[in-house]
Formats: sequence, C-alpha cells, structure tokens
Amino acid sequence: MKKIPRITALVLALALLLSLCGCGSVDGKTHLKFQIWDVAQRESMQAICDAYTQKHPDVVIEVQVTSWNEYWTKLEAAAESNTMPDIFWMHTNQILYYSDFGILADVTGLYDDVEAGYYQNHFSEISIGNAQGSDGRMYGVPKDKDNIFLVYNKEMFDAAGVSYPDENWTWDDLLSASQAIYDNTGNYGFMAYNDDQMGYWSFVYQAGGYILNEDFTRAGFDQPGTKKGMEFYVGMQGYDWCPKQAYFAETAPGTAFFSGIGSMYVEGNWELMNKCVNFPNMDGKWDIAPMPKCPDPVSGDGRATISNGLCYSTAAHGKTREIVMDVLKFFGSEEAQLLASSYGAAISAYNGTEQPYFDAFDEKGYDINVEMVMDQFEYGVQNVNNSAKPKWKSPVLDELNKVYNGQQSLDEAMAKMQSIVDTETAKKLAGD
Repeated sequence: MKKIPRITALVLALALLLSLCGCGSVDGKTHLKFQIWDVAQRESMQAICDAYTQKHPDVVIEVQVTSWNEYWTKLEAAAESNTMPDIFWMHTNQILYYSDFGILADVTGLYDDVEAGYYQNHFSEISIGNAQGSDGRMYGVPKDKDNIFLVYNKEMFDAAGVSYPDENWTWDDLLSASQAIYDNTGNYGFMAYNDDQMGYWSFVYQAGGYILNEDFTRAGFDQPGTKKGMEFYVGMQGYDWCPKQAYFAETAPGTAFFSGIGSMYVEGNWELMNKCVNFPNMDGKWDIAPMPKCPDPVSGDGRATISNGLCYSTAAHGKTREIVMDVLKFFGSEEAQLLASSYGAAISAYNGTEQPYFDAFDEKGYDINVEMVMDQFEYGVQNVNNSAKPKWKSPVLDELNKVYNGQQSLDEAMAKMQSIVDTETAKKLAGD
C-alpha cells in the first residue's frame, strides 16, 4: 500500500474545507494572490494580470514576490495548512512532488470549450512536459521556455587574439580559448562550477549519455556517454584557468564575469535582460553563443542543451476555483503570452509568441545575439526530472563536490550518484 507523505495527508484531510488563501470581498471584488519568485518578472506578470482585470473589473490580482528559497519553504507550509496562494509559479524541480499527491489542480481540460488539443496545438512537447504530472495530466498552464548558452567577454577574446565562439565550436575550442585568454590576460577562462542544469548536464547529453532513462525510473551515471561528459566537465577544474569550487562558494560565475575576472560561463535566457539592465557599462563588451558541442560523442551529433520552463498552477481546492481557472485560461492565451514576452524577461511558451522577447532587446538598444537562443531549442533536452528529484538533487551534487575537493574519485562518485538516484526513485515509485 502506498504511503502518503505528511504534506499530502494534511492537504487531503482539509480538502473539503474552504481555502484560507486570503481572498476577500469586502469591497465587492474577488481578491487573488499570485505568488512568484523573480522580481525581474514582476512587471510582466503585473501586465498580464492588469490585462485580465481590465476585462473583469470585479477581480483584483496581487502579484507577490519572494526569494527562490523562501518561495518553496512558504509554499510547502501553505500546502500543509491549506492556505496556498490562488495562483503560483510551478517549477519542473517540484511539479511532480506537488502534483502526484493531489495538491495541484488538474487543468487538462481547461481549454476543451476553446479548442480540441489546445496544449498540443500551441505549446512544444517540452513545454507540455514541464507542466505534466507522472500521470501525463496537465497540472499547470505553460508559462515560458528557456535555454542555456555560453556567455563570453569580447574584449578578453580580442586581447588574446581568439575568434569569438560560434555554432561550430567544440569542447576542444573551449579548452584552447580558455588557455589562450588566461595566458594573455591573466583572466579566468571557462568557469565550470558544480551545478546540474547550468553545469555538467548539457555536457553529459552532448557526449551521448543521460541522467535519467526514458521512463525516468533509473539513473544513467553508469553509461559510457555520461562518464565521458562528466570527465570532461569535472576535468576542467584541473586547469589553472578554471577557478576552484571554493571560489564559487563565495563568488558566482556571473558575478566573476561581470566583474571582469572571468571570460566565459553558462547562463540562461531568463537572466539576459536582467544582466543588460544591471551592467550597462558592459554593453557591447559581451555576447552569447551556442553551447560548444562534443567532437566525438558516444552517440548522437554532439549537440544538446538543457531546456526548462515554468507553468502557472493553482491548488486542487479553493473557494475561488472558477475565477482562478478563468485567469489561468487567459494566462495561457496568445494575447497574454505575447504581452508577457514583450518585456524581455522570459520567452513565452506559446508557439509564435517568442519574437517580442527578442524585439525587447533591440528596442532597448542592447547589443546581444539573443536570436541564437531559439536555434538551440532544436536540440534541447527537457530539464531532468522525476518525482524523487527533491530527494536526490542535492545529495548527487554533494557527491560530485567531494570529487572537486579530492575526497573521492569520479568513478566512486558516479557509482554513489547512481545508487542515490535509483534508491530514491524506487522509494518514490513504491509510495514511500
């Protein structure tokens, strides 16, 4: 018999009670709370809320922003007390944890009265996957899609006499450019820090390996391609041009880059506009390029990048359910997604609404090759995820950190990482 986690038991026990989400009607209006974690997207989220309330003046939507860590702490506490926000962002790292035990509302049929196959007709397979539970049902309306890429300092490349990276770059080019820049400028080359989506994952898939198998039931740390990708990524730590992990404990790669200390790092498109706004002195001095490809993969063509995306969700139970569902329906419309995209903070998930995101950079005069981001979606790999991920994500990185610290070999770490993922996944599948 499957066991229900504490968080789920409490939610289900309160399922028949009215949600205490803070919705009020003292002024005759319905007040909704919309929780997000990125202050850089407050303006775009407020814009789509305003677009909805203009058509429905009896509804008020308050956008609330908290930090990433605080967001998940508060959301879990709210789920336990049945006081969840009316609308909130859901991340692929957490959606299975919340959806598989009935905490999120099923929105699979949200557009049945609009268009048959609405999700499939207007959103990519990855965007749909980011909003699905283990049962294949939709537990959120796709919000955006993202990709990661190489960020590089043009001035440091020029000083070292190295050509800028392009779609033909391989791992070998990444190494040689890093060495040349370090030798000629004294600055760091590629800054490879211990992370998954922004770290070794892309290199694993480029080499023909995988983190989880196709049905998400078993890890792939015992695969030749996985080992090849991780050997390359972790191996960069041995070069003088790559900072040690202790350095990253104090200074993030992006901070080092925009401080003029490092020449290359991996970033996601959700941060591009924020970087342009916050570092105007760097305008024209940096750009982005595709992730370098593996020159000799175990399988595949050597290209891969991790693609992620958020969705708009709501709790399974709440006294404003009908109104909230209507808001979610609007958020997933072409109108709302075009509007959100126009702020340049995120690429909307709705197919055909991407261009305003790129236009926003031109309109503001930022000299960045943002159009390149779309090209990488052709070989994007969905952000690695299964329902046990909250249990294995940190322990896996902890084992890898021991490699960086010289406490164990990569082979030893990968064996442990395989065991951690497989064990936690098996527990989750068994209902523990």
